[in-house]
Amino acid sequence: MHPMQVRCLSLYIIMVPLVCLLLLFSTATHGLSDSEAILNIKKSLVVGQAKALASWDAKTPPCTWPGVLCNSGSVWGLQIENLELSGSIDIEALSGLTSLRTLSFRNNKFGGPFPEFKKLAALKSLYLSNNQFEGDIPDNAFEGMAWLKKVHLAQNKFTGQIPTSVTKLPKLLELRLDGNQFTGQIPEFGHELHLINLSNNALTGPIPESLSMMDPKVFEGNKGLCGKPLETECDSPFKELPPQPAIRPKSSSRDPLVIKIIVTVLAILIFLGVIIVLINRNYRNKQLTLAVETGPSSLQKKTGIRDADQRRRGRHKSDHRNGSATATGVENTKLSFLREDREKFDLQDLLKASAEILGSGCFGASYKAVLSSGQLMVVKRFKQMNNAGRDEFQEHMKRLGRLRHHNLLPIVAYYYRKEEKLLVCDFAERGSLAVNLHSNQSLGNPSLDWPTRLKIVKGVARGLLYLQHDLPSLMAPHGHLKSSNVLLTKAFEPLLTDYGLIPLINQEKAQVHMAAYRSPEYLQHQRITKKTDVWQLGILILEILTGKFPANFSQGSEEDLASWVNLGFHGEWAPNLFDKEMGKTSHCEGKILKLLRIGLSCCEPDVEKRLDIIEAVEKIEELREQEGDDDDFYSTYVSETDGRSSKGVSSESINLT
Repeated sequence: MHPMQVRCLSLYIIMVPLVCLLLLFSTATHGLSDSEAILNIKKSLVVGQAKALASWDAKTPPCTWPGVLCNSGSVWGLQIENLELSGSIDIEALSGLTSLRTLSFRNNKFGGPFPEFKKLAALKSLYLSNNQFEGDIPDNAFEGMAWLKKVHLAQNKFTGQIPTSVTKLPKLLELRLDGNQFTGQIPEFGHELHLINLSNNALTGPIPESLSMMDPKVFEGNKGLCGKPLETECDSPFKELPPQPAIRPKSSSRDPLVIKIIVTVLAILIFLGVIIVLINRNYRNKQLTLAVETGPSSLQKKTGIRDADQRRRGRHKSDHRNGSATATGVENTKLSFLREDREKFDLQDLLKASAEILGSGCFGASYKAVLSSGQLMVVKRFKQMNNAGRDEFQEHMKRLGRLRHHNLLPIVAYYYRKEEKLLVCDFAERGSLAVNLHSNQSLGNPSLDWPTRLKIVKGVARGLLYLQHDLPSLMAPHGHLKSSNVLLTKAFEPLLTDYGLIPLINQEKAQVHMAAYRSPEYLQHQRITKKTDVWQLGILILEILTGKFPANFSQGSEEDLASWVNLGFHGEWAPNLFDKEMGKTSHCEGKILKLLRIGLSCCEPDVEKRLDIIEAVEKIEELREQEGDDDDFYSTYVSETDGRSSKGVSSESINLT
């Protein structure tokens, strides 16, 4: 036999067993059933509580085990919390759960280094807060986890720098690293986050520009941080230059006399400087409406509007000297009021008001401003509102200002600048529906029960119907309906915000950020319709009933919220489908199921089959908390066809005010 043939045959004899062994190992790791994989995970855990996980038994299906979350028979989540667990987390066993999307080991006693979770590339949520993990997290710890949206690592003992791989996650929405020992500078994030908390670490250096609009509380406990939104200014790099050696002059008998002269001159200059400052301050107090003694207000610091106006005033003074002052420049510094039934205040009153940031959205930040009169207002700052010129913008704002409905948050006033706009609205006591749905428990507030949720759905539907009636020329009169744009009064009455803005927002930004452009008709056909707002209403109904945040799903794909509900809903009551925070629902399960069906009908991908807004409102209004309950929404109109009270809904018969 030829030598070459001998070598090939030898190589073949060696490789075949190796390949077989690799295949067997792969099958042993990934060919396990979900129950076998979970039982392997259990073996690696040290259980602190007696009988905890005792029901994890091969005799019963895993979807019946506590802490195991399933969908259509497949395990998509493990929620093993508050069990005093320690030991190791078996990543290889976890990788055998091919449908695993969420993993929570919160409030346990796991320690040691950060596990190799990057092997779970399909993971969407990772909760490890309140454990005893320690050491540096490798810089590449999150590489390849393109679906990861939530990372909670708070209250551990992690050290070292924040891994840059977490800042590059394309879908990241929430990041909690508070209560650790992270050091170094905060890295720049590739996109805007819904939630971030870096408090109580040992971070240093300037806060990145992308995080400068966040609440200062998320940076508390890091003494070395500086820059906005903190009050601490960053030192100039020039202060770090090494001091130059001093040149000592030769001693002279005249030194004491020279020193006396210098001290006297300096004292005179300081005295004159103080006099000039006092005169200048007195002059400015007479000329400006803002008192200098109070210093720049919180809202001025946060928005920078005052600085822009001062620059503008400087330009106008220059124009005056050149004989070219314009009336337009003066108008730019005034608030334009849309409501005659509200107390008037000027821009300076607003800017010097103490302010608190409420949130940072896709178009800008919102602030709660407390005027000197005690009046509470919300100021929303928009930087992407240049789709319309000045005249067109002002005309559209007047149109929105004429709207009157108790489920719309009125726009009280606005401030126009070419670069950005401010919209001034009333303050809603209970904040947004999103906070009340998804953060109440963490904030220690009571959850929304079923009657309150039904009340909110009815109010939202009525507000949408009114918008469609009074803004008929707009294809999607609201255009940006989501839980964060629904505010709640003290009595849990919903107020719609950010409505009617599609004509004003820059189109490229609108298509990226506004809810209307995530509808099936836009994703498939690049258009929105009169029923696009109905689709948004349907998604909101499903969010209210399930407690699931729509942003955690990929809109328009097979994993959006509507399709997830469709997969789990089989025409009858399914406890795992509904938000457990609703409390007792045994007496109203039928009504909840009816509302769920209405929500799914509103989310019908085929626009022709989808309910229109009048049909949706009619079906929602038929739901009563108790039999015989009346609703004054219908009591104000009578059918003129036969003179009897009517339950039929039409655009003519409904009282929209």
